[in-house]
Amino acid sequence: MSVVPGRQVLQWTLRNATCPVLSIRTILGRHKPVFSICRLYCSTHNQASTPHQPTTLSQQQLQPGRELSLQALLDMGFTDTQADQMLEQATQGRAGQSEHATSTLMVLFVLGFKPSNVLKVLEKCPELFCVKGTHLEQRMDNLRRLGLLEGGLQRVVIHYPQILTLPLKRVNTVARFLKEKCAFTVQQVTDILRDCPAVVQYDLGQLEYKFQYAYFRLGVRQSEIVKSKLFRVPLDEVRGRHCFLERRGLYQTPDKKGQTLIVNPKLNDFLAVPEETYVTNVAMATQEEFEVFKKLMAREWLEYDDCQERDMVADSDDAEDDDDSEDEDNLKNPYRKRRKR
Repeated sequence: MSVVPGRQVLQWTLRNATCPVLSIRTILGRHKPVFSICRLYCSTHNQASTPHQPTTLSQQQLQPGRELSLQALLDMGFTDTQADQMLEQATQGRAGQSEHATSTLMVLFVLGFKPSNVLKVLEKCPELFCVKGTHLEQRMDNLRRLGLLEGGLQRVVIHYPQILTLPLKRVNTVARFLKEKCAFTVQQVTDILRDCPAVVQYDLGQLEYKFQYAYFRLGVRQSEIVKSKLFRVPLDEVRGRHCFLERRGLYQTPDKKGQTLIVNPKLNDFLAVPEETYVTNVAMATQEEFEVFKKLMAREWLEYDDCQERDMVADSDDAEDDDDSEDEDNLKNPYRKRRKR
């Protein structure tokens, strides 16, 4: 049996495969640089291309950084409408097309996305057009090291593509924070990143406060926090739903032994449901009662925040007064003997 040259195999795959990028990935291997594939799809600005004309490596001497063309997008599998939308996205908000647009597309294709999903990702986050392909690959490899395998990684990218715009240091800092400060296991951190990828952009102080609120005030442990997808829910909503149940006698903070006099509803049962279901089935109240309660709660927390701010200002003024008093004493008696250490 004769051995078919690698180039011919690649050309045949591009022409006949229903999902060319996955086939390319199978041939070239996972760690093959994406930019060698980019040459198959790029075209120089204003270069004419004949529809359905087979593309060969020898015909394309194009490097990453060249502009996309309508024909190149059609060859990738985009429809006419999708190709027009993609070109518009690639130039939106800037004078010209980003030099990284081609490599961005190819990295997403290598990840296994169809053209429609690629368009969806870039509509959500056009900033990806400005990220180097090598940086995108590094960030996806880092997410894999954090436990997001191909199915989970695709899910994260399609629902929250902004995660690929963040430096590795930021993502790793949040993952380490969840493990060290919140005592989540490695698998639990992976689950949090998969179910709530926006957590990588949260303020760490607010993130810790939300965890502590759930852990100490609600009395739930890490496994239940992960299961309830707590970090998806805004803090005000968590606090509001919990306090409403508490004041109606339907929730009680566990004691040091984790015991309560009543059976508390599971965190998942009152956070992961629509508000109407929560009010009717969990809080056993009317929508009007809950709306009035939320307004009262907002007023209470506003007064609490104002009180905290006044206390901080008072403490700051007291510290300044102490410093001024000490300076005055030093001026009146500059030769005062200091105690030997």
